[in-house]
Amino acid sequence: MVSVRTTRVAEQMKKEIAAIIEHQVKDPRIGFITITNVELSNDLRHAKIFFSSLGNEEQQKKSLEGLENAKGFIRKEIAQRIQLRYAPEILFRIDNSIEHGVKISQILSKIKSTEEAEKEQQNES
Repeated sequence: MVSVRTTRVAEQMKKEIAAIIEHQVKDPRIGFITITNVELSNDLRHAKIFFSSLGNEEQQKKSLEGLENAKGFIRKEIAQRIQLRYAPEILFRIDNSIEHGVKISQILSKIKSTEEAEKEQQNES
């Protein structure tokens, strides 16, 4: 069960990490990314940070490399901005849920147009 405190800290981390990446991390490998979710362990010592990135798979991997390279700096900044006993270990993960949702939407649109075409053919005969 996730506590209210864990949820609040995760949301605060999400905002702070997004601001740190946008304003302070100057790695050219990091493209336009969005922090989509932060999952914290109950003891607040480990954080999985999910991000989505514009571009193809290669550009996403470059963004991941850039974030991995800046992990120590981001962790230090989080420790300064959020008053926690321990600065959580950070693990970055690519979030493909947006792309997955777009793909599902395209499939559903294709099915709908196929069904409409079949109905029109039935009405004509």
